[in-house]
Formats: sequence, C-alpha cells, structure tokens
Amino acid sequence: MKGFSNSGFFGRGLRVVGFVLFGLLIFGAVNFMQANVAAASSFGENEVEWRQLVGIIVPGSVVGTGTGKATGGGLPWHTSGGHAEVNLSNGSIRFDVDGLVLAAGNSIGTPDGVTSVKGTLVCDTTGVTGNSTLVDTPLVTLSAQGNANFRGSLGTLPAACTSQPNIAFLIRTGGGAWLASGMVRVTETDADHQ
Repeated sequence: MKGFSNSGFFGRGLRVVGFVLFGLLIFGAVNFMQANVAAASSFGENEVEWRQLVGIIVPGSVVGTGTGKATGGGLPWHTSGGHAEVNLSNGSIRFDVDGLVLAAGNSIGTPDGVTSVKGTLVCDTTGVTGNSTLVDTPLVTLSAQGNANFRGSLGTLPAACTSQPNIAFLIRTGGGAWLASGMVRVTETDADHQ
C-alpha cells in the first residue's frame, strides 16, 4: 500500500489551523476595538458621568467644605430620573432632571414655586486645597412637573475640578440650596472596565 506522508498532511493541517486561529484573533481584536469606540462618550477622555440624579433625603445636608460648601433645602425632594456629564478638559456639561418635586410637606409632589434650577459642580469636596470650589451652570427653567435640562459649556474649569478626585454634581435653586445630587459616578476609565 502506498502510504501518504503523515508529515505532509500534518504540516498542511497545522498551517490551516494557524490561519484559522490568526483570523479569529484579528476578528476578536476588531470587535473589541469597535465595542470600545461605541461605548466612548462624545465628551472624550476626561468625562465624569453621574448615572442618576436623586433628590435630597436629609434636609439641610452639606456638600463641600469652607467657602465652597452647598447646603441642602429645608425639605426632602424626589426625582423620577436624570443624569449629568461633564468634560473636565473643555468644560462641556449637560444634565437632565425629571420629576424634581417635594417629597414631604403640604406641597408634596410639586416643585412648590421653584421655577428655575442650575447644575453645580462641587470640586474638591473634602477641601484638600483649603475650600471646595463651586462652578454653576446658568439657571434653566424647571417645569411644573419638575423637569429641566441644560447643554453648554462652563469654559475652563478651576484647577480644583481637574486636579482633585473628589467632585460632586448638584441641582440647586437660584438661591443656592441643593435639591438633588448626582449618584453612581463613573469616569470613562470606569466605563471601559464594565
């Protein structure tokens, strides 16, 4: 019986397996890169996002230190949704809050005469640099149902916002009382690991 060469057959088989494995490796790398590109935000590398906005639970609570502290409103507030994002490198910011209404008192379920709010970054909340720094958006209309949104830029942010890891986002009245805060804070780096 004329035998076939095992080494020839085996060698061709290894080459085929090698090409298949190489193709799978390339396919996997391309899909991984596409998934990361799709997940990246339009804000870029220095983005901080708060995936929820939650009404103040304990009235009068303080966020920040020294001259840069913000004090909460006198009653609990509730939200039905919202989020906020800021790009620390260029100051682009956006937020949406839905259903920002009182959670107690005789006007429960309404904004109780609050007709405008602003978004506030509280930078260096622990006061490492001495005092926290507050950076506000312009006031925007709060609807009778408690809805408000803002898209814009804060310009160049103070160093406390870009050099310190402790940063918070608040929704405040024109007078400065905070009614809601950003929760579930993530950075683009955190999002890349999910």
